[in-house]
Amino acid sequence: MAQPLMPHATASWLIDNTALTFEQVARFCGLHILEVQAIADETTGTKLIGRDPVRAGELTLAEIDKGQADPNYELQMARVLDTATRTKGPRYTPVSKRQDKPDGIAWILRNHPELSDGAIGRLIGTTRNTILAIRERSHWNILEITPKDPVTLGLCSQRELDAAVAKAAKAKGLAAKTDDRLEGDRAALIEELRAERTAAATAAEEAFAAEAAAQEKNDQ
Repeated sequence: MAQPLMPHATASWLIDNTALTFEQVARFCGLHILEVQAIADETTGTKLIGRDPVRAGELTLAEIDKGQADPNYELQMARVLDTATRTKGPRYTPVSKRQDKPDGIAWILRNHPELSDGAIGRLIGTTRNTILAIRERSHWNILEITPKDPVTLGLCSQRELDAAVAKAAKAKGLAAKTDDRLEGDRAALIEELRAERTAAATAAEEAFAAEAAAQEKNDQ
């Protein structure tokens, strides 16, 4: 299912400006229900600026009305965003992920030295100066930079990374190959993130149950 360009900002706007349920907002934005709850409670750690999906052409007022009238109604995108055909202009990176860029750049420099600075800049959405600073270890925050897979960080897709590596390898007359050494690390990190999300969901459910029990006791 197609999702809005900025799901978290869109969810924030829908929460503040409509009577849609958290479940409806979560399904439309492609988020977990706990993420929507955190946005509503302003406990995400980042102040979100709402993005109007109606003005963006992603949702119609009529569709919102349908959703508000029926809590079980699933909102439909007004148009499909074609992000795969972007060929010009800088890559947009959500504010919440921009701090991860240096880690992604460091990972690429370490694991794919065949990629040019220009290719890295297009892939991650960064400048040559930043790449050079990390390469020469003169970046202002170099001590805090830890190489991390940009795919896992959400800075680019695996298809985009593979395509950039294959293109660079072909240009240099090298045989393109898949880096299988890091598959275990990536799988472990994904599993860790899933475990954290499960733990957060369990904690939220336990807190809700405790609150409900306390309310029931007070009512008695």
